Amino acid sequence: MSIHQISVFLENRTGQLAEITKLLSEQNVDIRAISIAETADYGLARMIVDDAQKASAVLLQHGDILSMTPVWVVEVPDRPGGLAELLAALAEYHVDVEYMYSLFVHEDEKAYMVLRISDQEKLVQALQAHSIKLVDEKALGLK
Repeated sequence: MSIHQISVFLENRTGQLAEITKLLSEQNVDIRAISIAETADYGLARMIVDDAQKASAVLLQHGDILSMTPVWVVEVPDRPGGLAELLAALAEYHVDVEYMYSLFVHEDEKAYMVLRISDQEKLVQALQAHSIKLVDEKALGLK
């Protein structure tokens, strides 16, 4: 099952990211993961938050440009080689990883990776074949 990621387009100016994170904080929206990318013209903040609908409404009301994207969260052993095993399983099933980043949450010697992938069906096959757990919104405490 996919979860909602918010991608916010940022101006390339000092303080833009601080404004957005403060705005979400003031509305009690908890950022569980964030990835920042930049180009010469703009930045892009990809976020997993505890309440994607509320965060989207707040950011849109603030005038931010954003999109919602389905991403998948998988459990990875939090040890040397854990990520390599996941990526090898995906490669075996020809699943292209468009991008990935980690969640702040680490429990019971497990880490969680957020993935944007090319083929959901192949992803599920690869994870099942290698007994890799797909993590849902409920397990992450998201609304």
